[in-house]
Amino acid sequence: MKKIDLKKSYEKLYKAKAGKPEIVTVPRLQYLMCDGHGDPNNSKLFQDAVEALYSLSYTLKFMVKNGAMQIDYGVMPLEGLWWTDDMNNFSMEDKAAWKWTLMILQPDFVTAEMVEQARDQVAKKKNPMLPGNVRMETMEEGMCAQLLHTGPYSTEPPNIIKLHEFIKENGYQLYGKHREIYLNDMRRTAPEKLKTIIRQPMRK
Repeated sequence: MKKIDLKKSYEKLYKAKAGKPEIVTVPRLQYLMCDGHGDPNNSKLFQDAVEALYSLSYTLKFMVKNGAMQIDYGVMPLEGLWWTDDMNNFSMEDKAAWKWTLMILQPDFVTAEMVEQARDQVAKKKNPMLPGNVRMETMEEGMCAQLLHTGPYSTEPPNIIKLHEFIKENGYQLYGKHREIYLNDMRRTAPEKLKTIIRQPMRK
């Protein structure tokens, strides 16, 4: 059986230095995605989206491992895009205004047809049904700056500021949506042990 380590294949994208910004280029990749809005701390949709993305991702993993492909790979971390309609008013205090897209990277050999088969399998095993807007979609961020944050999500702002200042000091401007990669499972990890890659697209 062939084994693939996606974290190693995309090491520069899923490994960052604590508190030290660096520049990476993110190619076109495919993800399972689910959209929503509002404060993630008290949103059932957010919780359902996390559960749906993990359930589908693990179902796909075992479909590939036990099927004709005979490929074993690890499920990738949960990621999130965060924004508001007016990013000038984006605030850690006004989480009710947040919009988000949660996502998990999928190997390039996973197809839309396989996703639908996995959706059917998960729907038969679990109630209620998966959120209706879970989908497969490709995305290319291009040039970005990123760093590693350790600790609760609520203590991210100083590192976000550091990242934004780094981008401007290097002659770039912020572009696109704030992105976070959750290297731990947020449902099972103590807040002080959380490790999150904070990423911001940029352009000249």
